[in-house]
Amino acid sequence: MADLEAATEAVSSSPSSSPTSPAELLYRSSPERLGMPFDRRLLLALSSSFLCGFTLGTSHAGHLASLRFRAENAHRLPISQPGWYLYHKSKNYYKAKEGIVVGVRKGGYLAAWTSIFFVLEESIDVFRGTWKAGRTVAEMEGVDELDMRDMGGAVERSRDFVSSGIAGMVTGGIWSAWNAFPMVTAARTIRLGLAVGLAFGLGQDGLTYLRGRSVGWVGEVAGKGTEEGQDGVEVEAKGA
Repeated sequence: MADLEAATEAVSSSPSSSPTSPAELLYRSSPERLGMPFDRRLLLALSSSFLCGFTLGTSHAGHLASLRFRAENAHRLPISQPGWYLYHKSKNYYKAKEGIVVGVRKGGYLAAWTSIFFVLEESIDVFRGTWKAGRTVAEMEGVDELDMRDMGGAVERSRDFVSSGIAGMVTGGIWSAWNAFPMVTAARTIRLGLAVGLAFGLGQDGLTYLRGRSVGWVGEVAGKGTEEGQDGVEVEAKGA
């Protein structure tokens, strides 16, 4: 009994590593892309894309508005210090008014197309996962016949760069159809969407691997390599 108490005191008094916060633990254990559920990931993407579109749109439109104001008032430049103060004040107001309107429009436009990509990516993940879990063409209306645990694992293994590449390619096709691009331009846009989607997906796979979670295609490649190595060892053993 005394030995047990001494061991307990030694363990409690020994320095331990810093405890892992719940947020960090959830991030490392989450099977979702980027360690976040789809709704949070979509919200982050929409916010970031809107901010980028708003910043670029406001900057570009504000610069054009400033040049337009100078051109429209070039024939009546002020000749006094108060006049120049009012001139620059009016120019800045005109610049802000035009820039903010265009920035909001461009930000919303970019956020809408970003949401299309992320919704397609998640939909393709789920479709590929349910297909691997046993879903067939004859049973497309629902997934009630599938085991939820098998389906969840299959969807988790399907979250890789393939879905991102397909989503980028489809988004490029929708963008081309929306803008009525000719065939050559549409093909180039679709190839660009495929390349960007693959790069984005590989980046997500790299982050998933760094978090200590397995990536579907990495596990499959490693498993095939292990099986081939074992087959070679067995053949050598039989030959010996």
